[in-house]
Amino acid sequence: MAWKIRDLMTPDPVTVEAGTDFKTCVELLRSHRIGSLPVVAGDRLLGILSESDLLRREESRTPAAGSRVRRPRPARSAGEAMTAPALTVGPEASLPEAARLMHSQHVHQLPVCDPSGRLLGIVTRTDLLRPFLRSDESIRREISEILLHRTLAIDPDAVAVEVHSGLVRLAGEVESRSLAALTGRLAGQIEGVVDVENLLTYRLDDEHLRPELPPRALQLTAQERL
Repeated sequence: MAWKIRDLMTPDPVTVEAGTDFKTCVELLRSHRIGSLPVVAGDRLLGILSESDLLRREESRTPAAGSRVRRPRPARSAGEAMTAPALTVGPEASLPEAARLMHSQHVHQLPVCDPSGRLLGIVTRTDLLRPFLRSDESIRREISEILLHRTLAIDPDAVAVEVHSGLVRLAGEVESRSLAALTGRLAGQIEGVVDVENLLTYRLDDEHLRPELPPRALQLTAQERL
């Protein structure tokens, strides 16, 4: 079963209010060994305060050599320094969705919010790697008992499943070529699987088979396209 962000997020993260002073924010980041602080009003997310946001304050303290540009007053509170609106992710989002968002936007963590903007938790890049800490036996059981038996109705005894350091090896015989390919593809989508070596054979090569519809069905399909 595919994991969701709600399965990996840290619930009830350390937060600050908009009026929390700069030094307190720095101390919270240091003492909790975290990289960002959601800024909230009650349980509603206002923005996100990261180490990068705080470091920008240091950049603004002293103008560059030779510069005559007057810089704005450095941020003194979380509300003044935070990034808003913050990039967020929903609790039902998939891990690949969150990973793509983090990568494309160059962020290391995402607040997790419900559709109304209520903060539920926070998820980090490290959290997204947790599935790869699953034991090989846990992965093997999921493939045998859930994927093969429950999802694809394949006799688990007909397929040998070996897992070593997240690498899956499938061997045995199934009904058709398409089922063999599907089994390998779905096994590769299981959380914690690094790669799949699909050695499944098949009794029927159905690659070129196409379902035949009765003439009436073909006529109705053509009419529906108009």
